[in-house]
Formats: sequence, C-alpha cells, structure tokens
Amino acid sequence: MPQPVHHPLGTPLGAAGARFGTDGIRGRVGTTITPALALQVGYWCGRVLPVDGPVLIGTDSRTSGPMLVAALTAGLTAAGREVWQLGLCPTPAVPGTIRRLGAAGGLMVSASHNPPHDNGIKVFGSKGAKLARPQQEAIEAGLRGTEGGSAPEAAEDGFHGGGTSHVRPDLVDDYADALVASVGGGRLEGCPIVLDLCHGSATACGEAVFRRLGAWLTVLHGDPDGSRINQGCGSTHLEPLRRAVLAQGASMGFAFDGDADRMLAVDGRGRIVDGDQILFLWGSALRDAGQLPDQRIVATVMSNLGFERAWQERGGVLERTPVGDQYVHAAMEATGAALGGEQSGHILSARHGMSGDGLLTALQVATLIHGGGGSLADWMDTSFTPWPQKLVNITVPDRERRSGWQTCAPLRMEVERAEAAMAGRGRVLVRASGTEPLLRVMVEAAEMEQVEHWAGLLAACADRHLNAG
Repeated sequence: MPQPVHHPLGTPLGAAGARFGTDGIRGRVGTTITPALALQVGYWCGRVLPVDGPVLIGTDSRTSGPMLVAALTAGLTAAGREVWQLGLCPTPAVPGTIRRLGAAGGLMVSASHNPPHDNGIKVFGSKGAKLARPQQEAIEAGLRGTEGGSAPEAAEDGFHGGGTSHVRPDLVDDYADALVASVGGGRLEGCPIVLDLCHGSATACGEAVFRRLGAWLTVLHGDPDGSRINQGCGSTHLEPLRRAVLAQGASMGFAFDGDADRMLAVDGRGRIVDGDQILFLWGSALRDAGQLPDQRIVATVMSNLGFERAWQERGGVLERTPVGDQYVHAAMEATGAALGGEQSGHILSARHGMSGDGLLTALQVATLIHGGGGSLADWMDTSFTPWPQKLVNITVPDRERRSGWQTCAPLRMEVERAEAAMAGRGRVLVRASGTEPLLRVMVEAAEMEQVEHWAGLLAACADRHLNAG
C-alpha cells in the first residue's frame, strides 16, 4: 500500500489528484486547473525528470498562461531545477528545443483546441517525446501524497529550493530558423497562401516563416489573443479560411489549432484537406522519392476506411493505433515508419523529429506543391474518396461511466447490432475522450444512410443509459 511522503509544497491534492489524459492534464481554469495544481506539478516534474539540464516552459496565448507558467516555475525551482521560459510559442517548439539543446525535459501550458476558459499542462521527457506512463504515474503519485512507484531517474527526496529561472524568447527564434531549414532550400515565391493563426501559438512565428520563404500571404486571426483563441477560427472552424481562400484566389490555406501542433488545410476550390488526406498525399510523395520504408504509414483508429483501402491498393501498409499522437509516435519508432499522424491534423515525420508540428507540416505540403509546379487542388484530384463518416459527441460527466462504457449492456448490444447490419461495409468506434468529458461515437460506412441511421441510434442509446440517474 502506498505510504505517505513528505510534501514540501503544502497539502497533497488527495486521492483524486490530477490525471494525465491523452494529451497531458487539461480542464477548466479555476476548478481543474489551478495555480496550486501547477505549483505541485512543477515540483513533481522537477523530481521525476532527469537531473541534468534545464527544464523548458512554453505557453500559448491564453490569459491564464502567465499565471500557470509562474506557478510551474516556482514548483520546478523549489525542486532545485533550472527553468528556461520560452514565452509564447507553438507546442512543438518545446520538444524540438529539448532535442537540440539536450534539455532535461519541458512543459507546455496549453489546452490545444479547447475554448479560452480551459488550460492544460503537457509534459515532455529528455528525448522530446510525451512523458512515458511510468513517469506520469510518479507525478500523479506525488500529487496524491504517496510514493506510488517513482521513476528511476527521480531526484533525491527533500526540498531543494536552489533553482533558477531565465527568460529565453531567443529559443523561439531558433525554432523558426529550424522550420525554414526543414524545407531544404524550397521556396514559395509568388505563391498565394492564406493562414488562419487562430489567435494562438502560431502567431509567434507562423507569418514570419512563410514570408521568409517568399509566400504572398493573407493572414486571418493573426494577433495573439487568449480571450478569442479557437473561437470561430482555426482548425476546428474552417469556414473563415475556406471563404478567404476562395475570395483571394489563393492556391491553398492552412489553419492551426490553439497551440499549433496540428493543421488542416483548404485547397483552391474550397475543399477541406484533413490529416488523412495529408498522410496520403505526403506519403505518396515520399514513396515516389524512395523515402517511405515498407510503404508504411501509421494512423489511428479514427482514420477513414477510404484512405486505408486506397493506400492498400497502391501496395502500401496502413498501421492503426489508438487515438493520441503518443501512440502514433510509439508505433513509428517500433516499425521504423517515416510518416504517421491523425485525421485531426497531427502529423509526425521521422525525418523532422517526430513531433506533431502544424507549421512544419504546412511548410512541407506548401513547398512540395509549389516546387512541383502544381496546386493543392491538383494534388487532391489524385487522392482517395473518403467513406461517409459521422462523429457524435455525447457529454457524459461521470468519468467511470464514460471510460467504462463497455459495461453498459444496452449500448454494447446496440454496437454489435450495428456492426452486424453493416456486414463488413462499415464500422463503429466508441471511445471516451482523453481531454474532455465526452463519449465519442463514430460510424463509418459505404452508404451515408447507414451512417446517419446508426450514429443517431447509438448516440441516443449512450445518452439515455450512461447519463441515467
């Protein structure tokens, strides 16, 4: 049984503590995410991360960001760590800088695509990857006030109090330089492009790197405004980008989420280019260049069946993982895959450091297209036809009911009935969100009528039985 331990920063958070979801710790500021939590997360990260090297902290534009950065910094310095604050930056700037400088790890203060009143903390290890589960459990145990199996690289017990903090915005400039270098001399001279920077992290350097490569830009939502981040803009609201691309006669447009680790695009005809399309098109270019080992792409269970069938018809291998870029990352490392990602626009390239990076993906796609003398619309004409797919989100506040939905016999039986009715011509995916109090029900089939029918029935069944009583 875990034993109580000395807790130098005050009362532990208790049995509930805070849990890492698929993308760190995230929730409403003032309730789930508080300065007290950030202080203790900082301290226990300082205890668990390797002892050599600084710990980096970046943030998106949310108004709660400076408060949480200050609390994390206090916790880390209380653990005796040296902290380098990057300030406003895309999430991938943190793991990229960790790898370039050999830092001990890093934290990103962001709630990604969530609304302005939310915030979160993402933690990266010394290799720039999301923190491994044993290290997450060690931090969670510290927050609860129990030993709970600390990571082997944890620092010694006790209050240190000798850490220091430094402000290092120059490291974001280094990240921007690395983005420009990633295209290997490719240029965008005279290419009309629209960027939707979402009032978030992409405003730190997104416009600058595209202009350095010669693009003719139209910029939407280009000022860092934490009160408007993700509000009717960015990768979760593509209509403003689509309208601007059509109005400007642009070759293409790119929209980013709040922390710029993912990107979705629009072609010159106003068609949406999601993560599956990006994987198919970029993967085809890598395959043609002999840079795609085993013609393998790693995707998640959310990726479209049309994508899978089309890639297999080209002789490719599509390997699926659970939802979450950390699972894609792990599968890419295990198989030696060069490319992987999610339908939502998180794309990972082994050649470019294996971090989901929306700006890097946009630059790669733009320079590939412009360098080939074509357009994104031409590229899309050679892509696959997606199967009809519908995702319904059902709010289920009870965490146990949401995570354990398989124990709900009526819902499980309805899923089995849907799969039997589609008889291999469709599928159902039900999963609990790792970042929000939602149960996600996705239905995909060759015929839209089947999709609409079963998505409606399953969503109603989930709401009726999981929220009962």
